[in-house]
Amino acid sequence: MNLFDLGWDDFASKSFHPFCSGDLVPARVALGHKHACELLSAHGELLAECTGRLLHETASHADLPAVGDWVAVRLRPDEPRAGPASRRRADIHAVLPRKTKFSRRAAGDDGGEQLLAANVDTVFLVTALDANYNLRRIERYLAVAWESGAQPVVVLNKSDLHPDPAAIRAAVESVAIGAPVVALSAAHDESVAALAPWLRPASTIALLGSSGVGKSTLVNRLLGEPRQPTGAVSDAVGKGRHTTTRRELLVTPSGALVIDTPGLRELQFWDVANDSLDSTFADIAALAARCRFGDCAHRSEPGCAVQAALEDGSLDADRWQSYQKLQREQAYAARKADPRLAREHGTAWRKIHRAQRMQQRLKSGE
Repeated sequence: MNLFDLGWDDFASKSFHPFCSGDLVPARVALGHKHACELLSAHGELLAECTGRLLHETASHADLPAVGDWVAVRLRPDEPRAGPASRRRADIHAVLPRKTKFSRRAAGDDGGEQLLAANVDTVFLVTALDANYNLRRIERYLAVAWESGAQPVVVLNKSDLHPDPAAIRAAVESVAIGAPVVALSAAHDESVAALAPWLRPASTIALLGSSGVGKSTLVNRLLGEPRQPTGAVSDAVGKGRHTTTRRELLVTPSGALVIDTPGLRELQFWDVANDSLDSTFADIAALAARCRFGDCAHRSEPGCAVQAALEDGSLDADRWQSYQKLQREQAYAARKADPRLAREHGTAWRKIHRAQRMQQRLKSGE
């Protein structure tokens, strides 16, 4: 394959320009292991390791090579290999700037940024029309997808299991503003035809969703062969089992590149910007712009368009609560990502607590 088949474009070419003068060559990360990466390149498939200098100078684990990344590598001199299928070895000297990235906060109180996929053009947000279906979860996925810089597409899988998939699709379209919504069944061949507009040669697509929604089944349809392991949803608890255990970049017969990912049990924000929430909740952002006061808190202020919409039913109360919850998570994520914001937040709360204690002392003195 040539570089353009792997998604090489003007952005990647400009990013690689500082490394052109040496003996480094570009390659793309297809699969990551603990201490090595499998790469695709114009020189074939490579097995590569990060140099000690790259590991030492990298500030965060999220800055190390991830699936979908373009990297600058130096090929090792030809060495004896076990057979024709053995990969040539290389050393990764740099990770090129990312055009897009899909990140979440890693599990745990001290969780940092976890990069799920890089340089993605389209994100298929896969949910199933069974017990997995949750409109609020779709809103969360959309907020993170818009922040990634990629185009989100909501894929409603297992449409054959729902009595009225058209009604569900309409409900999702009402919240997936600006994102196409596709209903299909990955168990049938025609599912690929529904996704054809995004399966362009050299385009990169990441599939994200919970366990058991059918991501691997859909990937197998796109590949035209059963490459990815699949499993049934548990009848006891109605939840999917992890069958995909790693993120991997695969090339489909159409020429599109697909990144299959393990099921996500949770998707916590990592530095999601306000404008990403506004893209997800464009209807609420439009209402807020009509409030009488620019700093309206949308509680009891006069002339609040949001409260008026809640009262007349034009704004769903559950959607408003979802927006508020994601706003709080966004603020928390911003503080975790920026120590300065965390300090300012702590200072503000200490002032509030001091004022409350002073007020209690005054009352007790009376």
